[in-house]
Formats: sequence, C-alpha cells, structure tokens
Amino acid sequence: MGDLSPPDVRIFGTVISTYTRIVEITCEEAGLSHETIATAAQSPQNRHPFGKVPVVEVDGLELIESVAISHYLDNVHNAGALQPSDPAKRAVMDRWIALANNYLFPIFENGLVMPWIMHRVGGFPLDEDTIQRALPAVSRALGFIEGELSKDGAWTSLGFTLADVFLYPIVRSVQLTPQGKAGIVQCDRLHGWLASCEKRPSIVATRWESEV
Repeated sequence: MGDLSPPDVRIFGTVISTYTRIVEITCEEAGLSHETIATAAQSPQNRHPFGKVPVVEVDGLELIESVAISHYLDNVHNAGALQPSDPAKRAVMDRWIALANNYLFPIFENGLVMPWIMHRVGGFPLDEDTIQRALPAVSRALGFIEGELSKDGAWTSLGFTLADVFLYPIVRSVQLTPQGKAGIVQCDRLHGWLASCEKRPSIVATRWESEV
C-alpha cells in the first residue's frame, strides 16, 4: 500500500508555470514531499491578491511570492543549504535572482515563451510578429548572461544555489522554443550550465511534460 500521508507542501499554481517549478525544485532540494494543484492565475480559486502563482501551504502557513517561499523552504527545511553563508556571495546570489525575476523573465516570457505556449498548448496561431519584435531583446539578454558567465562564472561560482533554482526554469523555457534553442546553442557557457543542471535529481523530478 502506498503512503497516504498528506504532502509536506501544497502548491497552487499553473502546472507549466516557471514559478511553480521553482517552488517544486526547492521542495525537492529540501526533501519535502509536495503536491501541485492546478490553479489558473486569474481563477477565483487563486488566493494571490494580485493574481500571480503559486500560492503555497506549508507548516500551517499560506505563503505567496516565490522568493519568500523558496527562502522559507530552504531556511526551515534545508538548513539554508541553497544559500551561501558569506554575505558577499549571498549578495551575488540575490543579484542574479533579482535579475532573473525583474528583467530576464519578462523579456523571455512575454516575447518568446508565451507565444509558443499559446500556440502549442492553447492551439492559437503562432504570434510571429511578437516573436520577431522580441528577438533582439532576447538575443541581448542571452548575450549578457553569456558574457557574465565568461567573465567570472557569475552565479555558478557559488555552487548550486537558489540562483540556479530561479534561473534554470526561466532559461530552460527559452531553450524549448526554436528561436531560443538556436540562440542558446551559440552560448557555450550558458549551454553547458543548462546541461549540467539537467542531471540534478531535483531538476529531473520536476520536468515539464514538454521535456519528457
């Protein structure tokens, strides 16, 4: 008979969401059992005050915002293993999380990833005009990441941290598009980092259906 005990963490969010996966990866790293309950961002069932996902139930708490959620899970259930103890190194990690959330995700998601999701999953015609307008910004963003990796290793110099947890789903979603794949294959260090992450058990365990 299987284990019928409730999961340690309940995640309410869209199944293919980048930020749902970020929380799932953090749970896997912390050894927490988790269940993702499909919840559309704009549905009445979503309890986020601004219609974002995910919302998480853990330890009797209801948490929102992936940065707060991931830090809580890592601090309380993983002894902070995904965060450098040195303040300067932690600042590097935090900088890359902020860059990922505030700049890279909007560029990639709005201009490239979402048009492909709407086409592949929603069955809508591919919005090629939006993609073409976004490609210069996407290319610059990929070039920026590659340049930083080439210069000093960027976040990868810290070992596997929450920066990897946030950046991997964001960049991987780009790689799953034809234009993104073509761009990333030209970025040796970025491509190598993705390949190394793909072998990590927490990444394998949280693959999107489109990756399998």
